[in-house]
Amino acid sequence: MSTELLAPLDLAFWHLESDAHPMHLGALAVFAPAPGVGPGRILELLGSRAAAIPRLRMSVRDVLLPVGGKAWTVDKDFDVHRHVERVVLADADFMAGATRLAGELMERPLGRGLPPWRMYLICGADGGPFAVLVKLHHALADGMRAVAIGAGIFDEIAAVTSARTAARGRTAVPPRSWLPDPREMAGMALGRIGEVGRALGVGASVVRAGRLDRWGPSALTAPSSGTRRLATADLDAGDLRRIRRAEGGTANDILLAVVAGALRRWMAERGDSLPAADPRALVPVSRRRPGGATASGNRLSAYLLGLPVTAADPRERLRAVRSAMDRNKAAGPLKGAGAVAVLADQLPPLAHRFGAPLAANAARLLFDVLVTSVPLPRSALSLGGCPLTALYPMAPLARGQSLAVALSTYGGRVHVGLVADGKALPDLDRLAAAVEDEFTELYALVTGTDRTPVS
Repeated sequence: MSTELLAPLDLAFWHLESDAHPMHLGALAVFAPAPGVGPGRILELLGSRAAAIPRLRMSVRDVLLPVGGKAWTVDKDFDVHRHVERVVLADADFMAGATRLAGELMERPLGRGLPPWRMYLICGADGGPFAVLVKLHHALADGMRAVAIGAGIFDEIAAVTSARTAARGRTAVPPRSWLPDPREMAGMALGRIGEVGRALGVGASVVRAGRLDRWGPSALTAPSSGTRRLATADLDAGDLRRIRRAEGGTANDILLAVVAGALRRWMAERGDSLPAADPRALVPVSRRRPGGATASGNRLSAYLLGLPVTAADPRERLRAVRSAMDRNKAAGPLKGAGAVAVLADQLPPLAHRFGAPLAANAARLLFDVLVTSVPLPRSALSLGGCPLTALYPMAPLARGQSLAVALSTYGGRVHVGLVADGKALPDLDRLAAAVEDEFTELYALVTGTDRTPVS
């Protein structure tokens, strides 16, 4: 990998960023300690393994053609020590301190002159559990690609990757150029004509789905302050499977219904009135296909879903989510406001450069909250022999929106990462608790078995 153009959607994410609206996603990985493995060793492993991931050596630079475009290029002055940092916590409650610090670190934009990523080793003062916070610019990777990149720090993945890299090193691979071969120009022109027609169709779907009758001012749609707050919740994956067996649908349907119920609980606790219309969630959908060619850029669309917070019964909320998601899947990912990501993928670079301010403000007309599921490897993972115990994904916030919810399953648990605007949602911990309480109530209703909420 030498130089390659940013894909259109990556370029859109790059231009959408500002100091007050950082466009990076991330994850907070929590590890149990292992005998004889100290912070120095973990920091060394993070640095060496991150440096061995080719994608993390790439920075963004301007290009002459196409006009308005940018390219990924290898940073010749790459120094991994600029990207990996150790932070020591004095908090008695390690997880509380780690989540608080992670929120503060997620506020900081990534420097544009360097490869756009950072890793932080967060340690307690007593040698107990530790965490690694990974930040990747959304232009660098979507959720699935971020998992593939970030997984390179784990013992099990690093060993396999090292072997494959050594094998590839024996065969010279010419660097990719961002200038097309003249013989490809005719094919590109014909393809562009087809893309224009596709973009018009997708654009019409987005416009039709845009909603001017928003459900009114709320904490979820407050003006952005640029601050960030993080909270986490933990659910039992076994209980999730039992609910699914009893009610049908997908695990994602159940988790979306739980988020809807949690929002309803949280609003009631705050004394807020229920909205006249349900808030709308954007549910990202990967356009990557198992076994298909690996694309380096973002490959996303999304579904649009009304979160049924106005429904009082948890099972009724689940049925509403299932029906809505079934309709979304039948229509496909090119319909509705969620297709705005596909539309962005059809636009020329110059449109992203000058259209970013308009696009940044359009999100609030299309949806109210982002809810995404991030797949993780099923096998046990470790870092320097220290077992991974939890991984909380973190999604970026759109401008004018205050909450993003990301979920991942690992080690028999569903780990929920909630990222919020710190000023709009100072009580994010209460919403995280509401997620756990809502899941417990749904499980009890479906199975007839009481379950004490996870503390």
